[in-house]
Amino acid sequence: MRGNRTAVSAVLAAASAVALLAGCSSSSSDSDATPAAGAPGVAATGPASAARPAGTVTEFGPIGTLLVEPATERVLALDPSGLTLRLVGPDGSSAPRTLTLPAPATGLVAGSPGKVLIPAGREVLRLDIASATFEHIPVDGQARAVARRSDGTLVVGLDGGRVQLLDPAGKPQRTVTGLGTVDELAVAGDAIAALDLGQTKLTELDLERDRPGLSLRAGRGTTHVISDHFGRLLATDTSGGALLVYTVDPLMLRQLFPVGASPYALAYDERSETVWLTLSGSNEVVGFDLSTGIPEEVGRFPTVRQPNSLTIDSRTGDMFVGSATGDGLQRIGADQRKRGQ
Repeated sequence: MRGNRTAVSAVLAAASAVALLAGCSSSSSDSDATPAAGAPGVAATGPASAARPAGTVTEFGPIGTLLVEPATERVLALDPSGLTLRLVGPDGSSAPRTLTLPAPATGLVAGSPGKVLIPAGREVLRLDIASATFEHIPVDGQARAVARRSDGTLVVGLDGGRVQLLDPAGKPQRTVTGLGTVDELAVAGDAIAALDLGQTKLTELDLERDRPGLSLRAGRGTTHVISDHFGRLLATDTSGGALLVYTVDPLMLRQLFPVGASPYALAYDERSETVWLTLSGSNEVVGFDLSTGIPEEVGRFPTVRQPNSLTIDSRTGDMFVGSATGDGLQRIGADQRKRGQ
């Protein structure tokens, strides 16, 4: 679901971080207790795995991003270059179907049932899983991120610090300008938030005025943000070793919880109402229950080396972990992740 980072994104993020450090001044929106941001967060180099990965591991090339399309239960694996996409069945028994993309993709997002949205170059690709064909939706710039609202509206992060909203057919509706960089997007109810890796900053969009709204520093080096069905934003502070939990309207940090060495990819399991994240520094995946206000660990499992991508099948609860070093595609069944194990 989350994990792919292109070389271009890394360079842009680093440049933004330098600009921020050179020109940053105090702001009422940032708490004095918030740790200072450094360079953009990156996954730690995973050590050689000492423990056997949990579940089953299928031989696979390097994986940058993973997504399970819930209607078809197909697992989509995007390679780190963003140019090759492989589709496999949930049990991994059949040979992957390989698709070549027209431009480097920066992510995979579930669309309407049976469809997947892929930001790539100056367009968003809408992949039909059944036919393995693409609909090409042009956008006004380089597409860096995409999200989908419940009404089918597409939200596209563009170069130049812009976010464009498109109707379900792909027709432009409005554009928000004035952001730094838009590296990831998350939708929480009616709210839209953008993550800027270079500035380690999370911004809620002011859609009434088509401009950036409240911004908060997101830890020391946050790399990924998603939302859950409660309308919360969940983020991995990779440099700070923490899970961050926000609410929106207004944007507010509710929880900051240390989780381990270099948390990176994350996914939410609606069946068990738990958030799971990979620890790239220790080759583990760990789950937390957030219902009590204080994250409670509910499971921890050894993974393949360099677990930079993670996704959960919303129908079955099965978890998939991807190795960025080509050490395999790992499946941990829901029965193995039952609470208390």
